[in-house]
Amino acid sequence: MTVTKTSCNNVPQAGSPSPVGRRFNFKLNKLDVILLIIISCFIGWLAYRSSVGIHYNWHWHRALELVFTCSHDGGIPYFIQGIISTIRVSIWGMIFAATVGLLLALAHRSSFKIINLIASSYIQVVRNIPPLVFVFIFYFFISNQLIPLLGLSHLFRHYSGQENVLQIILFGHSNLWENLFSGVLCVGLIAAAYIAEIIRSGIDTISKGQWEAADSLGLSTYSRFRFVIFPQAFSAIVPTLAGQFISIVKDSSIISLISIQEMTFTGSEIANSSGYIFEIWLIVGAVYFILCFSLSLLFRKLEKHSSRHLQR
Repeated sequence: MTVTKTSCNNVPQAGSPSPVGRRFNFKLNKLDVILLIIISCFIGWLAYRSSVGIHYNWHWHRALELVFTCSHDGGIPYFIQGIISTIRVSIWGMIFAATVGLLLALAHRSSFKIINLIASSYIQVVRNIPPLVFVFIFYFFISNQLIPLLGLSHLFRHYSGQENVLQIILFGHSNLWENLFSGVLCVGLIAAAYIAEIIRSGIDTISKGQWEAADSLGLSTYSRFRFVIFPQAFSAIVPTLAGQFISIVKDSSIISLISIQEMTFTGSEIANSSGYIFEIWLIVGAVYFILCFSLSLLFRKLEKHSSRHLQR
């Protein structure tokens, strides 16, 4: 790594590379303008062909009314409930996937062959079967057996206690807890296999000298990973990890096939019942884009924060 030398007023010397953390330049050049014109023309052509070629009459006003219409009991609109459910499943899925992925990565690097074999087998199996197949297998064959085995049947299916605000915010209403549990396990277990490989590859990029330096300081195994290995590995894997977390948000749409009422499920029901197919699905796609793009911006800030030590 080349360190940029600066003078007392923090101005880089001549010939040295510019600092990494500079501001973005949003000024458009000629190529940007041309690409924007091409994209605008393409979108305009699609809108024209949809109204002329397939004679489709857009009903954006009615579609937006349906999206923001309150439920029958006067509560939050049904579609907004789906958005909240998607966010809830995605957040818990990220936490669960990151935890399991970290444990799998450490198990995959374990010197115990049995632990290593179990972790590597799980990773290879999950990464090499379609997510949709995994969801069906897990939900119909494993989830129905796992919930009674963990003693959660009474909690999920016969909960009679009073729900507080914190429970509703974190887990939703009690009649949806089993759906949330199944959805989080599905998307989390799928993503954990990929996150495990991301973390393992990040740890493997740490040079041998760093391990030897940590050992020479007499650090314990936990302290070695906590203060030496993980900070360096994390800064290397943040971009790839961001892509996987964004995939969790998008992959949450798969669990709509097992009747979990997230955004894709609610959008499908509204589109089928109203007949406004294009409008509703375009709205669904726009909301997914907003969620994923917001997460991308968050990870961009996290990447800058984690790579500060490279700028010193």
